[in-house]
Amino acid sequence: MAPSTPLLAVRGSEGLYMLNGPPNFTENTVFLRESGKNCKVYAFSKDGSLFAWCNGEKVNLVNVADNGLLHSFNLPKAVCLEFSPKNSVLAIWQPYTTSKDGTSGVPNLQLYDVKTGKCLKSFIQKKMQNWCPSWADDESICARNVNNEVHFFENNNFSTIANKLHLQKISDFVLSPGPQPCKVAVYVPGSKGAPSFVRLYQYPSFSGPHAALANKSFFKADKVTMLWNKKATAVLVIASTDVDKTGASYYGEQTLHYIATNGESAVVQLPKNGPIYDVVWNTSSTEFCAVYGFMPAKATIFNLKCDPVFDFGTGPRNAAYYSPHGNILVLAGFGNLRGQMEVWDVKNYKLISKPVASDSTYFAWCPDGEHIVTATCAPRLRVSNGYKIWHYTGSILHKYDVPSNAEIWQVSWQPFLDGVFPAKAVTYQAVPSEVPEVESKVATAYRPPALRNKPITSSKLHEDEPPQNMKPPLSKTALKNQRKHEAKKAAKQEARNEGSQDLTLNPTPQQNPPRNVSLPTSGDPEVDKKIKNLRKKLKAIQQLKE
Repeated sequence: MAPSTPLLAVRGSEGLYMLNGPPNFTENTVFLRESGKNCKVYAFSKDGSLFAWCNGEKVNLVNVADNGLLHSFNLPKAVCLEFSPKNSVLAIWQPYTTSKDGTSGVPNLQLYDVKTGKCLKSFIQKKMQNWCPSWADDESICARNVNNEVHFFENNNFSTIANKLHLQKISDFVLSPGPQPCKVAVYVPGSKGAPSFVRLYQYPSFSGPHAALANKSFFKADKVTMLWNKKATAVLVIASTDVDKTGASYYGEQTLHYIATNGESAVVQLPKNGPIYDVVWNTSSTEFCAVYGFMPAKATIFNLKCDPVFDFGTGPRNAAYYSPHGNILVLAGFGNLRGQMEVWDVKNYKLISKPVASDSTYFAWCPDGEHIVTATCAPRLRVSNGYKIWHYTGSILHKYDVPSNAEIWQVSWQPFLDGVFPAKAVTYQAVPSEVPEVESKVATAYRPPALRNKPITSSKLHEDEPPQNMKPPLSKTALKNQRKHEAKKAAKQEARNEGSQDLTLNPTPQQNPPRNVSLPTSGDPEVDKKIKNLRKKLKAIQQLKE
């Protein structure tokens, strides 16, 4: 049975509705449009089978296939929703409030059982940042950061804390994806001259001096972003400071670190100075792509040894997105850039297309690995809101622009589990589209009146670097061995060439000068010594030939 087409959920001032995915692009009639401007948030479950949203009065939970209402929760102020990986728990967060008399507020984070609709546990969670508990993929453990320590619950039993990870002032943690055993990466910021550090642990082995799988300490880190690969064998850590003390960058200073669960760690050496805009793992977990450097930014793919494998050159870009199957990479420049995209075949390192999605604030791959959605959403941009659905070959298959008095707030694909959509061969031929192409007016540079009738001389602020394959640099020993091998090969070839000639002829007197004849000297003893050594070698070669 072929998988169904992913739906596209759209939330805005026109209400909440779902759009049928490619190739139809019609409004889904199973899910009834929620009209009005009061829809604050929505969320799909990890497999896309369940859908929850808050309409300003209550939180509704439905089955996507038939829109059957499963539960309704009286939480009108909900602004964050999240499903656990296996759809057992729905987490709902409301802003924390205290009463006027100064007494502590009521718990604002609720965990509901999806099957029964009962509240499993309520917590006080004051900050919106990192509000949601983290689950392992099989839901065997669930973790929360409470007062600088990580509390672990097992099998969704929230009545007792099964384990604790206590270090001095844990600021952030990330659970590893994939099967058991589950690993956890924790970040502790530095203080009083001590460096910050990230440590990797395997649950539940937290105690003892050698409990950590790996440890990486570093200075210059006000905050970090930790990224596990899919196989949970390594973590990439982007450490950043709020202020660059050298004054080179307005965005602070960033460094990229690699930490493996086998204890190896390294600083990823980036060839160009400047901010690190984006870092993303390939789904194969064997390589990652970094976008970095002052504009025009560089993009490079690195292997697990942190050696560059392929350099995409420079360009106007600040984001990277691998397709769900990991065979296509999109490099894009959104935000304050023009929205230029480069779509690359990662296996062959060939450019597929270069579409332009102007004014885009959102990008997402469709779970089928073939289609892309780009959107212009409020409040980032309050004009020209809308969304476009593309094929990766650059064709626009569907386009919707909201009326001038309306806004779009959120757009997202219905997720599917890995393996539902099989990977297809990469095509370079543009897919036919019925959407008419609108030629964007290219703004020409201002020219003063005195120069308008004269020929235009093109000048570039930056010389663009072309893409190039980056073989890992050889070590000194490998380089030495390579030279020896090349020398042996050349000597063999020379011997073969000489063997084909007649070597029975006697050497001429000029080739073997008499010993009693004094050879000319240069006057410099060092030069004479080198000449003498060269003559010895030439003589030895001549004897070998004979």
